[in-house]
Amino acid sequence: MKNLFDLNGKVVVMTGACGVLGATIVKYFAAEGCKVVLLDLERAREIGEKIVGEIKADGGEAMFLATNVLDEAVLEQNRQDIVKAYGTIDILLNGAGGNMGPANVTPEQTIFDMDIDATRKVFELNIIGAILPTKAFARTMVENKKGAIVNFCSMSSYRPLTRVCGYGMAKSALASWTQWLAGEMALKFGEGIRVNAIAPGFLLTNQNRSLLTNPDGSLTERSHKIIGHTPFGRFLEPDELVGALHYLVSDASKGVTGTVVPVDGGFNSFSI
Repeated sequence: MKNLFDLNGKVVVMTGACGVLGATIVKYFAAEGCKVVLLDLERAREIGEKIVGEIKADGGEAMFLATNVLDEAVLEQNRQDIVKAYGTIDILLNGAGGNMGPANVTPEQTIFDMDIDATRKVFELNIIGAILPTKAFARTMVENKKGAIVNFCSMSSYRPLTRVCGYGMAKSALASWTQWLAGEMALKFGEGIRVNAIAPGFLLTNQNRSLLTNPDGSLTERSHKIIGHTPFGRFLEPDELVGALHYLVSDASKGVTGTVVPVDGGFNSFSI
């Protein structure tokens, strides 16, 4: 019987690939025999090239390309460079995203203190920053009549979380867009192109470290609340995301589209 989880030779493209999560994910897929393409900002080139070097040292195939997920022309050039190097694009992981402090509403603030410019930028990064790469790279999938797209949602895609107002709205919109796009791609281009998302729980990353830890490394009050609402009783580790991603991009999930899979240690399902 065919190994439904076999990904050997697949070309995986990931945006936002040079962060803590991205590095773990691309290294995993490279170890599974995939050719991985790391897409990130030019300022991340040194980190990206380091990750590529580590993958190649372990016998894998990888390349770094500078990109801008908000620039269609740059993304189209990325697509052409990838197809020239590897012949096709099989899997797209829309990992680019994030938050910025001014888009939050702190306990000392109210709605009247919301920074609309910052909120707009968070929306653009998390929504348009997934739509434009999909428009670019899905063209190759349509030509092949096969491909898998995975967006990166959040616990705030399910319910509002305090403080992260702009980010929460953006990630809930991304979950909705994932479901809409799944139907759109299947109806217009066939069942071979699937669109899903994962919703990671709480992990310590470079982006949220200042929110979840104090300068001395101890946990903040917010961290204690999060862990108290997580049945696992801890933060997740980056490598705990890769199993769900592997499933969603492999033929093991060929009947699955339009889903948002939580990987959260039970946070989303838990209630007191």
